[in-house]
Amino acid sequence: MTARRVVVVGYGMAGARFADEVRRRDPAGERVALTVVGAEPHPAYNRVLLSAVLAGTMPPSLVGLHGPDWAVETGVDLRVGVGARSVDRVGRTVTLSDESTVEYDALVLATGSRAWVPPVDGLRTESGALAPDVATFRDLDDCAAIIDHARPGAPIAVLGGGLLGLEAARGLLGRGCLVTVVHPVGHLMERQLDPAAGAVLAKTLTDLGIDVRLGRSAAQHVSGDGLKLDDGSHVPAELVVVAAGARAEVGIAESIGLSVRGGIVVDDLLRTSDPRIHAIGDCATHPGTAAGLVQPAWDQATVLADLLTGADPAARYRSTPAVTRLKARGVDLAALGETHAEDAEVITLHDPARGRYAKLVLRDDRVAGAIVLGFPDAAATITEFFDTGAPAPADRLALLLGRANPGGAQPRSPAQLPDDALVCRCNTVTKSRLVEAWRAGATDVPALVAATRATTGCGTCTDSTRAIAEWLATTPERP
Repeated sequence: MTARRVVVVGYGMAGARFADEVRRRDPAGERVALTVVGAEPHPAYNRVLLSAVLAGTMPPSLVGLHGPDWAVETGVDLRVGVGARSVDRVGRTVTLSDESTVEYDALVLATGSRAWVPPVDGLRTESGALAPDVATFRDLDDCAAIIDHARPGAPIAVLGGGLLGLEAARGLLGRGCLVTVVHPVGHLMERQLDPAAGAVLAKTLTDLGIDVRLGRSAAQHVSGDGLKLDDGSHVPAELVVVAAGARAEVGIAESIGLSVRGGIVVDDLLRTSDPRIHAIGDCATHPGTAAGLVQPAWDQATVLADLLTGADPAARYRSTPAVTRLKARGVDLAALGETHAEDAEVITLHDPARGRYAKLVLRDDRVAGAIVLGFPDAAATITEFFDTGAPAPADRLALLLGRANPGGAQPRSPAQLPDDALVCRCNTVTKSRLVEAWRAGATDVPALVAATRATTGCGTCTDSTRAIAEWLATTPERP
């Protein structure tokens, strides 16, 4: 049987994960001959961990997704530092930036997204490049550029009070910078938080030492001076970090006539308007799936690998519930599912003096959404209810405070967790992955961390990972 030629354009998180899932199902490459093309000069890395790199808590060398010999060991034709220039849909070939061509039976677009820079006078030079003292926050090169300016006492402005902007601000604060966040909306993280939660978060960040300017936009940037805001006020800044959102990278899709609505439109088989071309990750648009989150890319990679290898021809991608964690030292925040719902059962606990806010949204006695700020135990418990769909306890306050557990009043032991329970969201490490690593010889917590990268993101899974390691160590027969 001739192997199916699959070409992946994009060697970021989605493309790398898809390649891993394909080889997991087809280790010898008997069914799929895989070519992966990546325009970035770096091997694939975990962008979720960039905030840790910026904060200085993790070196860039530890965020890679693949080792140096991965392509050789897996039989993948990997081309790094080479972009896709054009696609011939009739001849089914991709022409690359080095003038070479690759043929495909199926093409997977995993081109990701790019930072959006608002049209503020002075952020760009006349040639269209970013001004020397302006940086975006999307990739490793951005981190290096920001860190070059991040000396103690340096005033730095962050444009954008969303997830990435706040993670950048907290990391820079940890390096001793004088940080100001400028956000055009009246409360922070408005996509995930309601105004009350946004206000508590703003107070928490202000107490840490970040100057938060809400409802204000940058009107002009003057190199060497800083920002002039739309109310006439001034923000001194040796560097402006732009974290104002992202746009799906759809240039190549548009150039070949694929359907694009914000992102590349895909169906439940992750097919574009050309059935031989698929799209996954940030560049794809699927009904009911939030853009800019990692978990949808992981789920899409799994489904598409099932389909293209033939491992599960019935696999379909339906959507991925949104779960967001702010990875900022000193701030414990999780937002999941429906956070703005008004036509459901809603319970809130508002404690701004202590930097705490919790909101539960329930439908049909199940957790449909939540905002949990300053209640780490509750965040873990509520997320488990959300993930498993277990009925919520009658004592809603117990759930809100993290004192209720799916399946009973006592916390579930690692033995009771399902194999597919997600332990580490930042690196998508399941219980079964930890068990596999243990069986392969990673028989203590440091070894499990090294093998799976669990706990190396936001750190909220540290206790769960330790508990699973202790359970494995005391199990007479390894599960």
